[in-house]
Amino acid sequence: MYHSFRSLMVFFICLVVMILPAQVCAADNSPDTLFVYSGAGLKAPMTEIGELFEEKTGIVVEYNFAGSGTLISQMEISKKGDAFIPGGTPDYSIAQNKSLVSDPAYVAYHVPVIGVQPGNPHGITSARDLAKEGLKLALGDVNATAIGRQGQKLFTKLGIDADIEENVILRAPTINEVVTALKLRQVDAALITIDQIKGDEIEAVQLKDDENMALVIPIGLTTFTTKQDSAQQFVDFVSSDEGKAVFKKHGHPVYPDPVYADVKL
Repeated sequence: MYHSFRSLMVFFICLVVMILPAQVCAADNSPDTLFVYSGAGLKAPMTEIGELFEEKTGIVVEYNFAGSGTLISQMEISKKGDAFIPGGTPDYSIAQNKSLVSDPAYVAYHVPVIGVQPGNPHGITSARDLAKEGLKLALGDVNATAIGRQGQKLFTKLGIDADIEENVILRAPTINEVVTALKLRQVDAALITIDQIKGDEIEAVQLKDDENMALVIPIGLTTFTTKQDSAQQFVDFVSSDEGKAVFKKHGHPVYPDPVYADVKL
């Protein structure tokens, strides 16, 4: 099942990469429209921020929401678009090393937690418990998502990566699909982020101090934007107190926060 899903996921990513240029070209040709590459897990705050920005400036913001790895591939191919906001600085650094983006501003934090079914029926208390025999797990894809890469680093550090893989039944291209699998009770647990815990469908288990892997969310201009002034205006708005307040509303601690002072940029 896992291998079939992986093949389907690869096909999906390739299809998205191929159809993107038409979408981004339409925005690129409109003087009053910005095109922004955004991590799928940031859809709620970024959609609201886009609406607020349009109200203030008259500039429309169009998004492509996807896993960070997919977005970077799209930027490499199209060399179009105006700003990039992934789930964490490691993905931004990859784009920066490819000369796709400029220096970032910092907005908020992505704080990983373990998502479990209500009542925590399997008694999960730490990341190490995810290696228990017989658990069914959903995780983000290592090559497509920030949470997938961070999780892999954690499991390797703890020496449980092989046992974790035995339990994985879903590696999803976005965190949204991981959350959906958990809500539908297709899996017992998942590594997600604290902002995804809404309502009573999922409970959060906090990671232990030695398992902490919070990420700083960056945003910056692409190096190929043709709308430097309006794109910078958007980046400044997202990283302003008003923009950060939207992230806080949607469950993200905002940057900087002394609680996460040890998180590397």
